Amino acid sequence: MEFPLLPFVLFAIAGSVTPGPNVLLVAAGAAHNGVRATVPHVVGISCGFAVMILIVGAGLAVPLTAFPAVQVVMRWAGAAWISWIAWQIANSPAPGEGTARPPMSFMTAAMFQWVNPKAWMLAIGMTTAWTVPGVPLMQQYMAMAVIFGVFGMPCSLAWAVLGEQANRFLHRPRHVHVFNVTMAVLLVLSMIPVLLPG
Repeated sequence: MEFPLLPFVLFAIAGSVTPGPNVLLVAAGAAHNGVRATVPHVVGISCGFAVMILIVGAGLAVPLTAFPAVQVVMRWAGAAWISWIAWQIANSPAPGEGTARPPMSFMTAAMFQWVNPKAWMLAIGMTTAWTVPGVPLMQQYMAMAVIFGVFGMPCSLAWAVLGEQANRFLHRPRHVHVFNVTMAVLLVLSMIPVLLPG
């Protein structure tokens, strides 16, 4: 049996483009700083998540699957961190009202994957459910990492473009505050499917 390449590509696109902490933070960053300024953030997400897939596949997936309580604690700790980031976004000043939130750096975005509950859910799920017998596991994990890295970047960039386009309608400080609060609420809501018991 061969690794199901095309179905996994579709899975990677769906997992990357659907609302979650990564793309919502990219959209918020691009709305305030532009698409170009968010490129290191986008590349950091793709590289960081690819490395996470390899590490989880190489040794963390099995013990984490064996101890569901550890997964629950990790999900809630990540949710708490993301909620704090959402609070910062909601309270970001409008242009001219103070220091704007700078775009996320490559390294910060890469490390963010380790506190992102959606990233953990995807990494554990794919490294345990998408592997096929008869194909070396590390070869499959490498394929998963490359596919998510390649197809995740344009998905994140699409959200950056949406964020930058939204900024064109943010002519008043009040509109900026409404946008910031909306993005913060969506960021918190995006974690609900991950936090609810399956």
